[in-house]
Amino acid sequence: MIHITTWGLLHALAAGDAEPAKKAKAEAGGTSSQSDFSSNAKTKSGKHWNLKIASWNVDGLRGTVKKNGHAYITQEDPDIICLQETKCTDKDVPKEFTSTVEGYHGYWYSPTEKKGYAGTALLSKTKPHKVTYGIGVEEHDDEGRVITAEFDNFYMVTAYVPNAGKKLVRLDYRQTWDEAFTDYLKKLDKKKPVVLCGDLNVAHNEIDLKNPKTNRNKTPGFTDQEREGFTSLLDQGFKDSYRELYPEETDCYTFWTYMGGARAKNVGWRLDYFVLSDRLMPHLCDNVIRSGVMGSDHCPIVLLLAMGK
Repeated sequence: MIHITTWGLLHALAAGDAEPAKKAKAEAGGTSSQSDFSSNAKTKSGKHWNLKIASWNVDGLRGTVKKNGHAYITQEDPDIICLQETKCTDKDVPKEFTSTVEGYHGYWYSPTEKKGYAGTALLSKTKPHKVTYGIGVEEHDDEGRVITAEFDNFYMVTAYVPNAGKKLVRLDYRQTWDEAFTDYLKKLDKKKPVVLCGDLNVAHNEIDLKNPKTNRNKTPGFTDQEREGFTSLLDQGFKDSYRELYPEETDCYTFWTYMGGARAKNVGWRLDYFVLSDRLMPHLCDNVIRSGVMGSDHCPIVLLLAMGK
């Protein structure tokens, strides 16, 4: 891979040869097969995308490599890729993955105490102006959950939001986290618009999971409190970019349990998001769920933006 210093240089030709995004939308409501990584998506005003951001909860980077999941990055060729639940430090990154992301600037954040747990990474072809780790609140910054990178026109934030836990034992903590994280994003948004991505561990509305009635207030990610926490974030000047584009699309999920053949049956949840500051919405071209990509119990999601003039 070639290191680039301006957005979209490698995509200028690809956009012209791409299959229309409209076809993919009509067939699958913003989802795509494993081999379909091109797009000619545009903003509402007709501007072609020139920035591609991918996000993927890999459920353990070393396990993903064993399943050849790292090949996805080469196929997708994003300008930025954010990973969650890496379960390894920068010193433990598998060599197969290291060679795959040659040409990217890499930033890794791991728990201070628990090894092989949680963890996030942010990889970018363009070097950020500044990178910070955590949200500046001690009780929330020991599990390696948030990385923020500042670029010219926006902040890139990747997050692996805490799960409420079996029998909802961490639900109170999750609510405290949601409040602190929303405050953090609001402060960033006052300086520059924000692109938030990651496993946010919530299915916001009933449309975002297969079985809402049997999971409501019983299963982590679909309690009233968690859903209200996400609503509160959106009320502070942010948008769920996928639902802005596809408000009524059903059966569009990013996570499937390994049990019971859930993925083959598409019994899933939409837990992974790109949330944008309101003022970035005119730059939005598409948000695609890469449901055909294997290697984790989550699949990647991809954001296409038209940035610059």
